Amino acid sequence: MKTFIKLVATLGWLFAMTGASLAEYPPQTARVVSGAEILATSNFEAISGKRVGLVTNHTGLVGHEHLADVLHRAPNVELVAIFGPEHGFRGTTEAGATVSGGRDQKTGVPIFSLYGSSKKPAQRMLQNIDVLIFDIQDIGARFYTYISTMGLAMQAAAEADIQFIVLDRPNPLGGTNVSGFVLEPKHRSFVGQYPIPIVHGMTVAELASMIKGERWLKGLENLDLAVMKMEGWERSMRWPSTQRAWVSTSPNIPTFHSALLYPGIGVIGETQLVNEGTGTAAPFTVFGAPWLDAKLCARRLNALSLPGVKFEATKYKPRSIPRVAPKPRYVGQSVNGVRVVVTDINRVEPLEVGIHALSLLVKEARSAKVSRLFADLPMFYLISGTKRLHRMLLRGATGSAIIASWHEEVAAFKEKREAYLLY
Repeated sequence: MKTFIKLVATLGWLFAMTGASLAEYPPQTARVVSGAEILATSNFEAISGKRVGLVTNHTGLVGHEHLADVLHRAPNVELVAIFGPEHGFRGTTEAGATVSGGRDQKTGVPIFSLYGSSKKPAQRMLQNIDVLIFDIQDIGARFYTYISTMGLAMQAAAEADIQFIVLDRPNPLGGTNVSGFVLEPKHRSFVGQYPIPIVHGMTVAELASMIKGERWLKGLENLDLAVMKMEGWERSMRWPSTQRAWVSTSPNIPTFHSALLYPGIGVIGETQLVNEGTGTAAPFTVFGAPWLDAKLCARRLNALSLPGVKFEATKYKPRSIPRVAPKPRYVGQSVNGVRVVVTDINRVEPLEVGIHALSLLVKEARSAKVSRLFADLPMFYLISGTKRLHRMLLRGATGSAIIASWHEEVAAFKEKREAYLLY
């Protein structure tokens, strides 16, 4: 790995060389410092004199200011282009909606969409760029599209023969919980480009190095890849332990609790006949349907004694929320729901929670004579990364049996990823 990745020096080294302090760019935390904050604190030494392209969105903050604004103001670099992923540069576009380009009103810098007619930077967009920087807060789930954007941007940088720098940020789910079927090649898509489990337990910088090292995308052999490590992050940390303020990573991930439960409840949302909390103030922390016996479902889930959670029956009515969830499932209807109450953040296994719930939902649908629970099977396969999950559910497999079936491939992945871990 050392032959293709350059680790930028630690925070203390940067302070010693530049005489800068975090007082100049105060971070949001007293503990974990992001790669973007370290780069800014160094007075952008690693990119001094360069013309910069920035792949980012509203999460790319340095303290309470956006990195784009800090870069634009810096005298020794020139910000020449911004590239916006799904949800856009400002993070206000709903999931799946086309993102438009334009010009940033604050800096005057052109913005190119990476979620429109193309999801990869075109070579014409990179003509005046010396270095392409990636700085986006991910949430640690394979089907969250920011890591797909990162890989395609890496490809474009390699084709343009320019350096690619990843500014690292914490994985909100931590770096120890790894679970889910490893993506099979025939189910590769923009919601799953790499052969990794649904919960991968890696930071974006670690993933970037693995994408290159394992040659998961073509043309990266000669990519000049560099990363800016964080300071103070440990693999055991989930988001609250970083002491960083949560910034909504996308319209339906307004809180850390939504991010925490997203891997599992997000899979449930692909059933087509179950609402996953969209259209409420707490997406992905509740699920339900008019046909569901919520009290029975909650009781059965509680009987499993899953770590770090309990389940409560509830009723709710999804509503249309412009630019967030304009058409949630069962909009305006009363829904029998099950709320996932987190009792211990550090013990929750988010995907496992969703798989146990999904197994029970399939059984409940049969009892309620609900058909076409999986109305969009192709998308369910893409999100699952395999057809095996659907097949096991149809056979009536328990959540425990499904989870046990991926243990071997997860163990093999964890062994392979070891060479790319930075923390």
